[in-house]
This record gives sequence, C-alpha cells and structure tokens, in this order.
Amino acid sequence: MLRYVGSGPYCYTNSLAMMLGEEPPSTAVIETLTGSPFGAQLIGGSLPLFDPYGWHPEAGLDAAIALLGWSCERSDGGTPAEALERLRAACSRGPVLVGPVDMGLLLYQPGTPNADGGDHYAVVLAADQDTVELHDPHGHPYATLPTRAFLSAWEAKAIGYIDSPFVLRTGFARHRRVTPLDALRQSLPGAERWLAGRDDLPMPPGSLGGAAAVEALADMVARGMPSGVRTLLVAFGIRVGARRLNDAASCLEELGLSHAASIAQGQARILGGLQYPLVHGDDQAAAARLRQLAPTYAQLHTAVSTALGSAFSTL
Repeated sequence: MLRYVGSGPYCYTNSLAMMLGEEPPSTAVIETLTGSPFGAQLIGGSLPLFDPYGWHPEAGLDAAIALLGWSCERSDGGTPAEALERLRAACSRGPVLVGPVDMGLLLYQPGTPNADGGDHYAVVLAADQDTVELHDPHGHPYATLPTRAFLSAWEAKAIGYIDSPFVLRTGFARHRRVTPLDALRQSLPGAERWLAGRDDLPMPPGSLGGAAAVEALADMVARGMPSGVRTLLVAFGIRVGARRLNDAASCLEELGLSHAASIAQGQARILGGLQYPLVHGDDQAAAARLRQLAPTYAQLHTAVSTALGSAFSTL
C-alpha cells in the first residue's frame, strides 16, 4: 500500500495541523480522525460529496481535536465590526483557525471573485482595520487581503452548514498526550457510526447517504449531469474523496485491520479512476465505476464492525 504524498484540498486538516504545536500528527491521521472517509452523501438529491451522510467539516474538526487530547475555544456570530474585534483580540494571543470562509471571495487567489469557491479554512496570523495576513493551506503562505474583503469571505453567506457567520477557533490547549495510533483506535466507533448511516442529523429533503447516494449519483451521471456538478466532482470531490480513502486505508493498516484497509484502498482506486472519464465526458464509464463503488461502503462497515467486536472490543 503506497501512501499518497502531494497536493490536495485538505484545508481544515492542514489548518488544524498548523495549530497543533511543533509535532502535529500527519495529515493522513488528522483527516481520518475527522470521520470524513467513512461514507458518501447526496445532499438534497443533487450535491454529491464523498464524506458521510450528515457530516461536515465543523463536526469533523471537533472530533479530531477531542480525539487528539486537545481543546480550543470556538466562537462565532456578531456584526462584521464585532467579529473583527474578536479576531484581533485572538490574534494578539497567537494564530487563529478561521472557517468556513467563502473561497471564491479570497481575492488573492487567481480567478476570484467567483460564486463557485465553496467552503474553506485557513489560519490568520494578524489582523487590523486595514489588512489580514494568513496562511492559506491552498498554496498561499503569508497571504494578505484587505480587511473588508476578508470579512466578506469570512461571513460565509453561501455556506449552509453553519448557523452563524465569522467562526473562529483559538486557545488551543493540549490536556493529555495521545499517540496517533491510540487516537485512531478511539475513532473507530465513530467511523462505524458514520458508515452505518446516522439519522440524528438534520439534512435537506431528498438527501441520501452511502450506497444509495452513490447509486443515485451514478444515475445522474449516466443521464447527463449539470455542468456545475461535473465541475465540483473533477475540481474537488474526486480528488479529496480518493485521498481521504487512501489515507484511511493507511491508518487502518497501521491498526492491523488489513481487511478494512484493503476495502478502503479499493474504494480509493475506484474513486481516483473516475477523474479521467469525468473530465473527458465518458459518463457511461464513470457511472459504471460509481456502481462498482456503491456496495463497498457496506463492506467497509462490516469490516470495521467486526473489528470492533473482536480485537477492539475493549474500546
């Protein structure tokens, strides 16, 4: 099993790694701890994402931080002026994890502003009335942005999974030392719950999860999907989904769960192989690959559940 090393849209994972001291866990471990590899969803019957039904980065960040033995202070809301003052106060004590922000409004990025930026996370280093300086994990260390423009992005009006704008996390503190391997062991019950399909989370009508989501996406692709969905998949969804699964496979292998690791790696290979046909319009081939992928989520659920019932029964 060869672990992927390279670029990819791991914004909240890279941002969290920057906040966790001088020796953070690998991004593969952090991403797996968020729970993101363990499912697929079709939000509202039309928005495909290769992460679990009802999952979003805010839930993933909270899970990873706790599993690693850390805590932080999360705050949100207020007017733009109040949010800026909160950010300035936080920056006076050290770097601040901000997000979600609207990536299409981060005006130092080429091609902005645009309406298709999506959600994003970054680490703010300094802020005043004129300028915000930040480490953007999408390839922009020490980026700067006029404060008014940053506030527009940070307000995240187009991001549906937050209730209030201007979310930040600061005051990161380590309360107990947890090895990456122990954190991964402790994360397995959460992974199993995501794979089983949770019904305790609010979702828009028509949303689907797991195999049903992937089968419905296959039908959408075969019929001819909207251009916006194709763009989402080839620019983001396939890339992040395949990397998540490959990282999860490596982590499961480190735990000695070779069968589960093999399934996750197989999922990564199927998903990664979607990129070419989707880019070049071979939608029937892409739909066939998606139908091949769909039943593997139940297979991974069974493998993880079996592990929890045997070698990991003391968790």
